[in-house]
Amino acid sequence: MRKLLAGLIGSSMLLLSACGSSGADEASGSGDNEKEQKVVKIGITQIVEHPSLDAAREGFMAALKDAGYEEGKNLELDYQNAQGDANNNMSIAQNLVTADNDLILAIATASAQSVVQSTKDIPVLFTAITDPISADLVKDLDKPGANVTGTSDTHPDAIKNTIASIKKFVPEAKTVGIIYNDGEANSIVNVENAKKALEENGLEYALTAISTSSEVKQAAESLVDRSDVFYIPKDNTVVSALESVITVANKEKIPTFVGESDSVERGTFSSYGFEYHDLGYKTGEMAIEILNGKKPSDIPVGFPDNLELIVNKDAAEKHGVELTDKLLEGAKVIGE
Repeated sequence: MRKLLAGLIGSSMLLLSACGSSGADEASGSGDNEKEQKVVKIGITQIVEHPSLDAAREGFMAALKDAGYEEGKNLELDYQNAQGDANNNMSIAQNLVTADNDLILAIATASAQSVVQSTKDIPVLFTAITDPISADLVKDLDKPGANVTGTSDTHPDAIKNTIASIKKFVPEAKTVGIIYNDGEANSIVNVENAKKALEENGLEYALTAISTSSEVKQAAESLVDRSDVFYIPKDNTVVSALESVITVANKEKIPTFVGESDSVERGTFSSYGFEYHDLGYKTGEMAIEILNGKKPSDIPVGFPDNLELIVNKDAAEKHGVELTDKLLEGAKVIGE
């Protein structure tokens, strides 16, 4: 009888042990599944819509997707655009901070400044920034410090090469007309660099400052009698209304050089530039590092890898620029 009872008890213990083991395995599996399905929240703020900034955002999202982050599965994106309004810009930054995002991407200088002012805890990435140090976003390019890092769109040779090409394509040019928003910190830096490059190439300049995109066409018209060519720097306000400049340039046959390649594709003449999609992708790769545990302070600020001359052949014809094979040597030609 004792042997029978002991056998029954032993069998019961084995059965309970097996059930307990199965329950533990299920719990463990559930934990792994929850980890896989953890939703990452990323807020994106962009100062204004225009192709370069849009391309940077698209590149950022492409990098996330390539790393396995997809909306509706394990990624929640909150994209907001300030439409060039300073009050909207600050409000968006504060909203993204209070929304408890895991990371915030700020596209363009003004957007980045507002986010950095609003949080010292949430990891912040920026892209399409002219000068991260003068904009008070980071203390050092190699060691950003704090919770902020990202990518700058300032290739050291871009402005210098673009200004030098004015003499190459329009040798008779003497004065360059520049339109810019003097309220944009990034634009002021770009204009100062352009002025230095113009002086080095023996060119004079005529400046017209604006504050809103609605003023761009009038500004372009005011420069017609004072300019042989136009130069449009990386200025978010002006570039968002670039078609206004193009209309005047085409009518008056004024070759228009620009600060980034996307504007050439929209109908201006030429630039030394790079793909903003690639810059955004690089920023997205930084986001992956941060989501995997790396601190923003340990990620150096990134810059464009490639720089190329891009020329719009249709714009050249409208602006009265005669192109030769020698002039186009090594250039990416569009509009053929």
